[in-house]
Amino acid sequence: MPTSRFEASQIKNKFKREEIAQKQKKKKGQDKLQRRLARSKRRRATPLRRKYRRLAQNVPRTLDNTREFDPSILTADPSTSASVQADPSASASSAPHPDTQPEDESAADIASDPFASYFSGNVDPTAPPKVLLTTSQKATRVTYEFCEELSGVFPGAEFIRRKKGKGFEMGRIAGWAAGRGYSHLVVVNEDVKKPNAITVVYLPEGPTAYFKLTSIELSQKITGHARATAHFPELVLNGFVTRLGHTVGRLFQTFFPPMPEFQGRQVVTLHNQRDFLFFRRHRYAFRSPEKVALQEIGPRFTLKLRSLKKGLPAVKALGEPSKPLEFDAFEEDDRLAEVADTQMVDGEAEGAGSADHPTAAEQTESKKVKPPTEDEYQWIWKPELETTRRTFFL
Repeated sequence: MPTSRFEASQIKNKFKREEIAQKQKKKKGQDKLQRRLARSKRRRATPLRRKYRRLAQNVPRTLDNTREFDPSILTADPSTSASVQADPSASASSAPHPDTQPEDESAADIASDPFASYFSGNVDPTAPPKVLLTTSQKATRVTYEFCEELSGVFPGAEFIRRKKGKGFEMGRIAGWAAGRGYSHLVVVNEDVKKPNAITVVYLPEGPTAYFKLTSIELSQKITGHARATAHFPELVLNGFVTRLGHTVGRLFQTFFPPMPEFQGRQVVTLHNQRDFLFFRRHRYAFRSPEKVALQEIGPRFTLKLRSLKKGLPAVKALGEPSKPLEFDAFEEDDRLAEVADTQMVDGEAEGAGSADHPTAAEQTESKKVKPPTEDEYQWIWKPELETTRRTFFL
């Protein structure tokens, strides 16, 4: 007959009771140790499965992976991550949305945007775009130093100091640059003797993007920085998922030639995180055939989009040039009329042979680009747009 189970506390004898209690405590500890050893053995047998399960369950909830769904997102909904699936208490705004933009609609937008000619393949991949770089009026030395750094970042950039006086508005400068073959206009604005904004104009028909500029650090301030070369760098764009983000990303793509020079080992990164664009420039440093490191060249700064306009910057007081002064000369009217008739007859005879060959003045007039008189905003930032901290636009 099997012995019945009993508790050590029921034993009357003190010494026997202590002996039985010690044996039970020791056996309980041995069983716990065996279970722990067996569990560790199973974990060592399948380390990757345990690692992936832990990573899938322990994803922290951040502003990036819980951003509110935007219908203009061209990629998959970021809220359909494993963290949201693991957390059933997620808010309704971060729930998966099956609605995504159709591919044919986004492809049509890309094919008809102002940068389509650059990506059509008709552009020489080895020719850098011409970029006109200037500043706001009454700029100081700090802004000039930053512009010198930018002129080394963009291939084909040319830095010209802004003149003072009327007739040098941004719209007029954009029209002047478009008529002389420039593809971009970059204007660095200054406030309280510090660069605080950048205006980027894509020539000749726009758009115009306005960015706030912060966290500037020139190459000389970066510890252990590398020296830049004249090679065309690679371009890495990260985090542009909406239609507006694609427009901004394609705008920055047009600053660089389509074919980078890989022997220069230079790479320019524009990382978008929470609508802040972090600009960095590095060089690949190959330590060994298996290892590679990044050495920063500089400069580094942060951009935040504030507005995007269609076309060139507007000139409010744009008007026709004033007419030259006219003087009365009644005694010469008859003689001038005869000379005009003679020149008209000669001009008709010459015009028949040179109709297909316009003069240099006519070519210059045809290339002249006139800025608009009113701004047409495609997107502009307003405080009421950011309803929550999880609302992003790029």
